[in-house]
Amino acid sequence: MKSSSKTFAINKRARFDYDISETLEAGIMLLGTEIKAMREGRANLSDAYARNLSGEIYLINAHIGQYSNAQSGTNHEPKRSRKLLLKKNQISKLISQLDERGFTLVPIKIYLKSNIAKVQLGLGKGKKLYDKRQSIIERERNREASRALSYKQKEIGY
Repeated sequence: MKSSSKTFAINKRARFDYDISETLEAGIMLLGTEIKAMREGRANLSDAYARNLSGEIYLINAHIGQYSNAQSGTNHEPKRSRKLLLKKNQISKLISQLDERGFTLVPIKIYLKSNIAKVQLGLGKGKKLYDKRQSIIERERNREASRALSYKQKEIGY
């Protein structure tokens, strides 16, 4: 049986602003209106991050807009902190890495996996300005190379 996956939000700036060394998957504790709002496409991870609060990992500043068909008074707060579901050994490992090495936990994407809401977290350090410039130069070189290759293939007749 194949498990289906639907992506709700992607943080496009995560890999540009941070040098991601490892990724991990965590569950999210969400309310019913939050899941319904995410299915409507109201999730945004642009300013979100994860951090340790009293021995637990929380997703902070992730914006999930309000559900349009909710009854009055039953909707959720859009930027509330959401607890991430991880195993104890994963939490202790993350806390030690965050404290000692100066890493940051950055959410990369929120998705549904087998009808369970998950977030992909990246453990990384912030890039300096010259690292970002190098990423842009490398991306442009790859783009030019692929254009040249496709042009050559059109000449040959592939």
